Amino acid sequence: MAVWKNDEEMFLLMKKKLYTPVVGDILDQMGFVHQFLPAEIRPLSAMTPASLIKDDGKADNRMKLAGFACTVLENDVFGAPKKPFGYLTEALDQLRPNDVYIATGAHNSALWGELLTTTAKVRGAAGAVLDGYTRDTPQVLGLNWPVFARACWAQDSSVRTYVCDYRCTIEIGHVTIHDGDLVFGDIDGVLIIPRAVHEEVLEKALVKASGEKKVRAAIEGGMSATEAFAKFGIL
Repeated sequence: MAVWKNDEEMFLLMKKKLYTPVVGDILDQMGFVHQFLPAEIRPLSAMTPASLIKDDGKADNRMKLAGFACTVLENDVFGAPKKPFGYLTEALDQLRPNDVYIATGAHNSALWGELLTTTAKVRGAAGAVLDGYTRDTPQVLGLNWPVFARACWAQDSSVRTYVCDYRCTIEIGHVTIHDGDLVFGDIDGVLIIPRAVHEEVLEKALVKASGEKKVRAAIEGGMSATEAFAKFGIL
């Protein structure tokens, strides 16, 4: 039985107790070996000069995210589309609490910015993951809300990008993402936990995270790495 009572408790526990390396290890052990998004997708606050980040003691809020995938598919276009931005506003307006807006498919412009962050945050969404670029960086950082992307780039999407579908199956790198899968991200990357196995994955990851603390303590106490691995089976 899960140690959390509801989704809010589950996501708080993930952000407090877990980190992507240990969850990724469990997914590997269970045969899900292609769950990390490309390494270039990183927290916006991790790729930003420290001078732009307000020292408010809340940096961790921008460096970690956990939620349900709200998948978004975009296309590059050449010239203003008949419907500006496609279904972008519709995709934003239907976001639910604990959703992570996760988009791919367009690379000729920024996919995210200040007003999109404001909309998603107001609707209670948990963060955004862009297989592409984000802009309005100082303003987005000021909203203290997790945005993960490949890089910052100011080029506007209005005549270059079209949201063609949302809550559909997408692929980023070698990872197939279904709407409602779990998204977990931190400084070491972003991974996708299939919804059908998320409870088992998280429960095993919590056990492994606790075990890693014991291994570290043993090594700090003088045990060799070989001895520690033989005893705990964790490295």
